[in-house]
Amino acid sequence: MPPKSKNSSAAIQINRALFLFLAVFGCAADLGTKHWIFAWRGRPLPSNEWWLWEPYVGIETALNRGALFGMGQMIGPSGLAVISVLAGGAFCWWGLFGSASKDRTLSVTLGVILGGIIGNLYDRIGLWGEQAVRDWILFRYGNYTWPNFNIADCLLVCGATSFFFLAFRSNEDSEAVKLADKR
Repeated sequence: MPPKSKNSSAAIQINRALFLFLAVFGCAADLGTKHWIFAWRGRPLPSNEWWLWEPYVGIETALNRGALFGMGQMIGPSGLAVISVLAGGAFCWWGLFGSASKDRTLSVTLGVILGGIIGNLYDRIGLWGEQAVRDWILFRYGNYTWPNFNIADCLLVCGATSFFFLAFRSNEDSEAVKLADKR
């Protein structure tokens, strides 16, 4: 029996399942940690840090009404929510029905990104009680404090990084196919 192609129906179904699993698991991890940390540490207060590795890595609750690093606050939570819904819908379609379902790495990347989008969208539209994203991870080095972030932000950054590397892989694969066709 010949080996199944990576574009076989079974492989596509596995990629779709992986995409959905990562989106759901990523969102659940984000929302669960936000709920737990905010229940434990409370709403943001001055000097509310709890250090894992003092003074570098800790936990500090914060509210972000913008997007990455607080950018986009002038758009407002509703505008950012609309952008999130559109991006999430596009990634959902691409991961389930588009060409991404034929590529395992792209399916993983999109699932991770969708988990981050949904986790922050939940906060942004106020389902937890306020239209602001709950951040809690704290990094500090010397006098510089990195803007607080959460698991959804980690998922989005990891997904964007993966996209960056996939773009180079795709170009290299295309060049290899062109060279093979010339021979």
